[in-house]
Amino acid sequence: MTATEFAPGLVVQGFAAPLKLSDFKLIAFDMDSTLINIECVDEIADAVGRKAEVAAITEAAMRGEITDFKDSLRRRVALLKGVTVADMERVYTERLRINPGAAELIQACKAAGMKVLLVSGGFTYFADRVKARLGIDFARSNILEIENGPHCGALTGRLVDQCWGDICDGAEKRRTLLEVASLLGIEPRQCIAMGDGANDLPMMGEAGLSVAYHAKPKVREQAMVAINEGGLDRLLDVLR
Repeated sequence: MTATEFAPGLVVQGFAAPLKLSDFKLIAFDMDSTLINIECVDEIADAVGRKAEVAAITEAAMRGEITDFKDSLRRRVALLKGVTVADMERVYTERLRINPGAAELIQACKAAGMKVLLVSGGFTYFADRVKARLGIDFARSNILEIENGPHCGALTGRLVDQCWGDICDGAEKRRTLLEVASLLGIEPRQCIAMGDGANDLPMMGEAGLSVAYHAKPKVREQAMVAINEGGLDRLLDVLR
């Protein structure tokens, strides 16, 4: 595909912009480093002095250098053992911020009659709050196991299996996008998928419009739209 700079810091490839927002019925977002400014797993690890170790694994996974996301997440979560709920609360209140333009883009999508999906390889502790704050319709993410014994309120270093499976990885993100589209009675081509890391590529590959937001090189190269400067609402420059 031939890439064209549609506007400063905004690259499109493989289609003629602008498209119409009304062409789409669902928009799916990654959470960490897309809807929000941090990688939650890295910031949680800081509470037990393991941020550098965890962040190195996260970076390699997001760049696509580690291809087994499930294994990489299990390794990172194991390093979180002993982190308390109070530690996670501090990450949420002191470090987590909604990225610029997120609320504006979601508001515009909802005004156009679209539904909104958050699908994350991160954790429900944060995803459920972000869903509520931004008025998102659907969310899927991973549950951190919290010990109920003598160390009540501390992470065990494991994840909790859910009815749909064990870990929300790239394959699960793709499956969730298709599942929600089916529930809504729409085609994948009527979906937008937006992310920054390699584990977002499977769902981005199914969507009618794929969007990279301040993304890793591998993701920018494959996305139909790459927002390299500014906020999430810059997508509205492409969708009129």
